[in-house]
Amino acid sequence: MISVGMSTSCAFPLPLEAAFRLSREVGFDGVEVMVTNDPATHRASRLLALAQEHGQPVLSIHAPVLLLTHFVWGRDAQVKLERSAELAAATGASTVVAHPPFRWQGAYADRFLDIVRSVSERHGVTIAIENMFPWRIAGRSMKMYAPGWDPSTMDCDAATLDFSHASLSGRDSLELARALDGRLRHVHLCDGSRAAVEQEQAGGLFDEHLVPGRGNEPVAAVLRELASRDWCGSVIAEVNTRKAGTQEARVAMMRETLSFAREALAVPRLRQVPPRASVERRSA
Repeated sequence: MISVGMSTSCAFPLPLEAAFRLSREVGFDGVEVMVTNDPATHRASRLLALAQEHGQPVLSIHAPVLLLTHFVWGRDAQVKLERSAELAAATGASTVVAHPPFRWQGAYADRFLDIVRSVSERHGVTIAIENMFPWRIAGRSMKMYAPGWDPSTMDCDAATLDFSHASLSGRDSLELARALDGRLRHVHLCDGSRAAVEQEQAGGLFDEHLVPGRGNEPVAAVLRELASRDWCGSVIAEVNTRKAGTQEARVAMMRETLSFAREALAVPRLRQVPPRASVERRSA
């Protein structure tokens, strides 16, 4: 059965415990912990205590996002990845979500894929590289990431598909999922409505993270396809609820998200058709 969890970022700016409480109230299978400036997100003992208290296991760890958590665990990007993998192993999470590095991160960017493999093997966790998007500044597309923003073009072992990022990149999510094939190990459940060029023309670049079904991405089609085959990753809601206004509205958004996922994933797996010779032998 595919687990459907909730990122603690869905409760931002509420504290970590509120995120665990929200996940339990809505009925998710567990949480993805976004490592932030909050020290509680760095401590396995605290995460395990919250998991036990709320019946919400830690399914995955999202490594610190450089632009938002620049000083978490120091400035060395490899150390940040190592610490994220250690935290995942200590909390029983099977997956670490990591963004590709920026080009200016020097040796870390140059050796990123080798570092990912080494850290993954050393700590026994999957490090799934998340698809990002091209940046546009003053009408020009800038190469911000190395080896790139699209994990399907990388020699990586595991990837995360984020629908909002796919929307910004203009990449069809279903085609991306198929291109990743067996390397797709993790999904960030959300939606998006406009590509980066359209958003720039509208006056800014906004990573929307909409409730699934409220954007233009083929979210349901991707989930149905995953459910129809022997896929064993996790689907993690990563929805922006900061403009919800009230806790009741935030809960309603997350209930809608979970309902969308459950309905789309309620598709029978494809039956294995026996080889023709086997069928003929049985009917002989």
